[in-house]
Amino acid sequence: MIIFDVKCGADHVFEGWFGSSSDFEDQRAKGMIACPMCGNTNIAKAVMAPNVGSKGNQAKSETNVSVASTDQFDAQKAKAFMAAVAKVQGEILSKSKWVGRDFDVKARAMDAGEIEKSTIHGEVTKEEAKALIEDGIGVMPLPLPVIPPDKQN
Repeated sequence: MIIFDVKCGADHVFEGWFGSSSDFEDQRAKGMIACPMCGNTNIAKAVMAPNVGSKGNQAKSETNVSVASTDQFDAQKAKAFMAAVAKVQGEILSKSKWVGRDFDVKARAMDAGEIEKSTIHGEVTKEEAKALIEDGIGVMPLPLPVIPPDKQN
């Protein structure tokens, strides 16, 4: 899995996980990547620092390094953003049917016209999700975890 920082046309930067660089390019070209903040599908890789480990034979430095950020973290804004995401996801799920582990089968049946199209949510493995995307079936991960109905109190 490769993690890229990606940026939408509105300059929102977010993280994306892809099987390879070519997977990113394929999904970007098909408009399958959307900004979680605004939905913009004009996506490009953002500038990011490489994760390069130090050589194993180098002595560790005890020097403290001061780091400053030009962006102030605002806990209240972060909480408000997460609350808004949770609210939108809740609204989407209220109009969606839980299909559990049958998600893959139901999504493929809807795509093939075998059953009526509807909004569903459920569970798939990483491999099943990748296969659905590669086959051009419109699916997306939910931004926040969902507790299956049979596991709720």
